Amino acid sequence: MVTGVPRLVVAAPSSGSGKTTVATGLMAAFAGRGLAVSPHKVGPDYIDPGYHALATGRVGRNLDAYLCGPELVAPLFAHGARGCDLAVVEGVMGLYDGAAGQGELASTAHVAKLLRAPVVLVVDASSQSRSVAALVHGFASWDPEVRVAGVILNKVGSDRHEALLREALDASGVPVLGVLRRAPQVDTPSRHLGLVPVAERRDGAVEAVAAMAAQVREGCDLDALFALARSAPALTAGEWDAAEAVAPAPSLGVPGAGDRATAPQADRGARPRSPGGPVGTRSAKGRTVAVAGGPAFTFSYAEHAELLAAAGAEVVTFDPLRDEQLPEGTGGLVIGGGFPEVYAPELSANEPLRKAVSELALAGAPVAAECAGLLYLCRELDGQPMCGVLDATARMSERLTLGYRDAVAVSDSALAAAGTRMRGHEFHRTVVEPGAGAAPAWGVHAPGRRTEGFVQQGVHASYLHTHWASAPGVARRFVERCLTS
Repeated sequence: MVTGVPRLVVAAPSSGSGKTTVATGLMAAFAGRGLAVSPHKVGPDYIDPGYHALATGRVGRNLDAYLCGPELVAPLFAHGARGCDLAVVEGVMGLYDGAAGQGELASTAHVAKLLRAPVVLVVDASSQSRSVAALVHGFASWDPEVRVAGVILNKVGSDRHEALLREALDASGVPVLGVLRRAPQVDTPSRHLGLVPVAERRDGAVEAVAAMAAQVREGCDLDALFALARSAPALTAGEWDAAEAVAPAPSLGVPGAGDRATAPQADRGARPRSPGGPVGTRSAKGRTVAVAGGPAFTFSYAEHAELLAAAGAEVVTFDPLRDEQLPEGTGGLVIGGGFPEVYAPELSANEPLRKAVSELALAGAPVAAECAGLLYLCRELDGQPMCGVLDATARMSERLTLGYRDAVAVSDSALAAAGTRMRGHEFHRTVVEPGAGAAPAWGVHAPGRRTEGFVQQGVHASYLHTHWASAPGVARRFVERCLTS
């Protein structure tokens, strides 16, 4: 399949330069012109895609060459951008910063090359003038395969400052496509793990996105930027399809061999016993998979729900802050990441739902919990009673745990067979102190070796965030267990 969607990658020399402001503003400004804009984010970040979705009216999607493998970046992009007039990809960290010790892997530059997309460099010019030319020249010439095709100057202080910057950049060969003045009104509030998610500040987020769009419209040459996006060459990539991805792999003559692999892009979920018939045509019993949402649980990749649905589940979202019961007919539960520590009193106060979650888990139903979900299943979080599914307590910590992880399942679970290899990402400021009665979920290399998480009856709970598109067999296995438990 050939994808000719016009596309831009918004990058920067470092974090804090203004990528989110510019990328979100561009998305909203182009959407305001009536274009269908496909929003994307490099890396594992869950929060920026929420602002992207608000700007475009489309689901924000991640492109992570570490979690999913380089081979899936273009197909996942093609899936998200299908039928769109323009795609805007927000980068991560500095342009050339990737997975630690892995060279360019998972960097913005790596993804830009995989997408054959031109790069627009956002430069925080607040403390420089002529030096900006050396900085831009260095980034533009560092890797000849990365096409740094324009620069947007951010946090420019005055007309005189702008003139000095433009004069310095005249000889760089990289055109200035926008100049944004200092504008604190577009800043978005942050806390211990970054920006406050859209779901927690809907009205404020709408205002912030509108301000970003207005600043970009005023300071950027949208026509030149769209022309640059249209200059991206055709991208040959098979479009990722959830139904194709979740279909069982052909057997190689060895039990489970069709679903076991080590490459990050391969389907690694072991095939469970089939209750008969193709997925999607079986009994409705247990087919509903409840997915936690609302302000406390905002971290989820769109492809997870798509894979669950393709595997035959009816995916229903519920809000643990407000809903006192699980959706009717729930046969499995997915609780992703978020900020339960911020909402611990409210989550604790919803005793009927905590009891329903505990009863579902005690009955052996499949439960997949990541990070925030893990905390919610503990006995308590910062002294507040939680669901009590796991014999463990959780508390806030001063230490930030952050980074990509290579992991292997060390226990059979509803999510993965022992030996299943996946890549994940940790990002938290909490600590879980386990009791007894559960097996570990993962063996993690991070660096060093350790076990992590819990497997208990149908429960798989862990700090590790994973992207199921890299191993769609886990979604198939989970739904199969929902139908048979």
